[in-house]
Amino acid sequence: MDLDLSHPCIEDLRQRAKKRIPKFIFEYLDSATGRELGLKINREALDAIGFMPGILEGRVEADMKTTFLGQTFDAPFGIAPVGMSGLIWAGAERHLAKAAVAHNIPYSLSSVAVASPEDVAPYIGDNGWFQFYPVSSPEIRRKMLPRIKAAGFDTLIFTVDVPEESRRERQRRANLTVPPRIDLATVTSMAAHPAWCLAHLREGIVPRMRFFDDYISQRGRESFTHAGRLIRGVPDWNSLRELRKEWDGKLIVKGVMRPEDALRLTEEGADAIWVSNHSGRQFEAGPAVIDQLPLIRAAVGPDVPLIYDSGVNWGLDVMRALAMGANFVMLGRAFQYAVAAFGPKGIDHAIHILRADIQANMSQLGTGDLSRLPDYLLKRPVPQSSAPPAVLSKAS
Repeated sequence: MDLDLSHPCIEDLRQRAKKRIPKFIFEYLDSATGRELGLKINREALDAIGFMPGILEGRVEADMKTTFLGQTFDAPFGIAPVGMSGLIWAGAERHLAKAAVAHNIPYSLSSVAVASPEDVAPYIGDNGWFQFYPVSSPEIRRKMLPRIKAAGFDTLIFTVDVPEESRRERQRRANLTVPPRIDLATVTSMAAHPAWCLAHLREGIVPRMRFFDDYISQRGRESFTHAGRLIRGVPDWNSLRELRKEWDGKLIVKGVMRPEDALRLTEEGADAIWVSNHSGRQFEAGPAVIDQLPLIRAAVGPDVPLIYDSGVNWGLDVMRALAMGANFVMLGRAFQYAVAAFGPKGIDHAIHILRADIQANMSQLGTGDLSRLPDYLLKRPVPQSSAPPAVLSKAS
């Protein structure tokens, strides 16, 4: 099968993944929260960003090599952390890490992955980042951080936009639990997807949050939305300060939407800011992430490294984010669709799709230089402020 003909875009991989994995897993991966307005506004805002094409520039070869936090990658994008990736497809964390090294892009392992840091350590090379949720116990945190470092992860992603699990109604209706509840509906759904079942049988691993589980004395079945609460804390500025003191590697703070927060984070010692709304999975009533990106860039200045994610499905989206002020772009769902659709070769194909789309669109602009993308932007309204509207008090 020639995947470039049968599955030429990420949406094609999404559709195949939907057929290959049980419904309760697809709903977990694909859903946002509430009416999913966060997904919608992210997509609409990205689609509103256009470029002015050029002509007669001859053959253009896009130079995609990108230096970020002192390391040069072969593309301006990488693999974002997704919890329970190994439930979506057996061995996904290992497959994703190996592909990241092969293509020289970063791979991010989630705290709530099926694989532990040690499971993935042999495959990350120098490209491993670890996504870290705050934990309620300082003692546990002090045990975790050296373990993460010893596994070869030198970059920590501190995720701060999950003060509490969102409801994610689609996920609840699908009755997702970790490990999966063995009832008639779940068994029927799994049985209808034999490739998924066989992949898990070959791995021989019961999906669970292996990293967090090592620090929990209480065992047994917990719903996905509650399992993390057994150990997770609520992020605050003090927890960031403590983490910065204890972690001697590079520190990225993920889930930032307000310019004033981004500026303060740089003052508190963050090495990079990850601009994101968790792809609409936590809160649906905020602004589009891409609209906040130039405001944050203006606030922190030109030298602070910025990452963008949320809603990226095309190479053109990567270009849009770079043009609006990002230094690097990360994709989460896209790579999970890819591994669920075709296993390891699906990841390679997703990277090919993104690179080919960037190349084609850079050729249309007539430049191979990613740093020149802002010069080709079409004029569009820019939000004047990210501050929340004033609250009207009741008349006395």
